[in-house]
Amino acid sequence: MTLQHFLFHVPCSMFHVMTYEAKKFDLLGIEGLSDNLLQNHFGLYEGYVKNSNLVLEELKKVEIGTPEYAELKRRFGWEFDGMRMHELYFGNLMKGGSRIDEATELKGQMEKDFGSVESWEKDFLATLAMRGIGWAVLYYDIEAGRLFNTWIGEHDAGHLVTCAPLLVVDAFEHAYMTDYGTKRPDYIEAIMKVLCYHVVEGRFKLAK
Repeated sequence: MTLQHFLFHVPCSMFHVMTYEAKKFDLLGIEGLSDNLLQNHFGLYEGYVKNSNLVLEELKKVEIGTPEYAELKRRFGWEFDGMRMHELYFGNLMKGGSRIDEATELKGQMEKDFGSVESWEKDFLATLAMRGIGWAVLYYDIEAGRLFNTWIGEHDAGHLVTCAPLLVVDAFEHAYMTDYGTKRPDYIEAIMKVLCYHVVEGRFKLAK
């Protein structure tokens, strides 16, 4: 079998495909987000999980190199990143929230890169308040050893390659319109109170 034949004529069914399962998040009753909003948001997330699995199943049926193969490959990034971004978002929320501990590596890194935790938060809030739909993400550049607050417009594009997402906040309308209408500033104020910085610190330690 030539390399060309392998690349373009081997069905994807030759490759093992795992199945993803939707995670459960104990967030009902959290301050600032109604149960109705959360249930709808969980349903949207579960759709990304379901569609990630469906795309992988369809890839097993098509021939590599065909237009169908190319379209499914492009679609997978959208579904998979939608799944993972929501898991990171829900995962860094907590009833009551938690603040940044004084003697943590994360606090020290924020002070190094932004001057102070307050300056980091000001920049993160400004990023989160930008016009448009998307995500605000605190990234850690593993290679350079520094933090960035970044805006991601679509969850399958714009990510900082090789950087680890530490804190993720959803700024799509579905994350807040049920409770806040078009008043995103009110949503931002509420969501900042329920961020779990213990989780963010844990992600930072893993990234380092």
